[in-house]
Amino acid sequence: MKIISSFSVISLLTICLACDVSLAQNYPSKPITIVVPFSAGGAVDTTTRILANKLQVKLGQSIVVENIGGAAGSMAASKVASAKPDGYTLMMGTWGTHVANPLIYKLKYDVVRDFEPVALISSNPLIIIANNKVPATNLKELILWIRNNPGKVSQGTSGIGSVGHMGGILFQNEAKLNYQYIPYKGLAPAIQDLLGGNIDIMFDSPSTSLQYLKSGKIKALAVTSKRHIAKAPEILTTDEQGFPNVNIVTWSGIFLPAGTHKDIVMKLNSAIVECLEDASLKAELSEVGQDIYPRDQHSADFLRTLQLSDIEKWTPIIKSANINILEN
Repeated sequence: MKIISSFSVISLLTICLACDVSLAQNYPSKPITIVVPFSAGGAVDTTTRILANKLQVKLGQSIVVENIGGAAGSMAASKVASAKPDGYTLMMGTWGTHVANPLIYKLKYDVVRDFEPVALISSNPLIIIANNKVPATNLKELILWIRNNPGKVSQGTSGIGSVGHMGGILFQNEAKLNYQYIPYKGLAPAIQDLLGGNIDIMFDSPSTSLQYLKSGKIKALAVTSKRHIAKAPEILTTDEQGFPNVNIVTWSGIFLPAGTHKDIVMKLNSAIVECLEDASLKAELSEVGQDIYPRDQHSADFLRTLQLSDIEKWTPIIKSANINILEN
């Protein structure tokens, strides 16, 4: 049996460390993949593609956007969590995938330990929307109408545990309401049923709602944030209507597999921050209802702090809703 000397072990470790440093310095040397945890065409997908177009110029390598839908984004997250931590597989993580999912599903990965935060990208509030048959024009009228129609009002969601579902739970808790949820397999069929009058209300992203609001096919009752949406400043906020706690703003940020070299994280963060300062990128994201965070909030540390803070905030809310824990 051969005995490996301590000198040999130290030499081997030194060589491995040198290789890691060399790879980080030469990064990126091949195409990069950004995994989107939802199907193409939605707000997260659009945001990712807008960023990717700018980022590949900054990094000098092509970027492939890969859509992996299913299981509320956990299929995509599982793939990235187990990917090689070499900086070539990224994920556009969201409030849903990196805050809500571990509180609802039994996951095979840990949303904190198995991911390296890189940069916070953008955020958007939800809009409380209703079909045109609903008589309410603001939150107080909606609440009165729901109370006067017990067991008859329905809220559509893009699935159990989706951000729209969570928004509804928060609203019910604060307004002391009770109505039924209708989960759909995605946002598109839910919107279609709202347009058709088959469901009454939804909590939806501006990126999909605004087109229908502008054409008068549905109505808006409130924005779930402390400030107005730039593209629809006439919609009153929940704060302005007396419900400051009905505040839910979703976010998206870039994550890497845990263990990725710090130099790669820093290089990606630096390139992303430069992209987010680009006026044309800001305009493109604004068109789809996305707000870019201030520059001092684009760091990896800020993204991790925001994630942990939201997990702490939403744990009691989701637990009180008695959502069945699902295997994923």
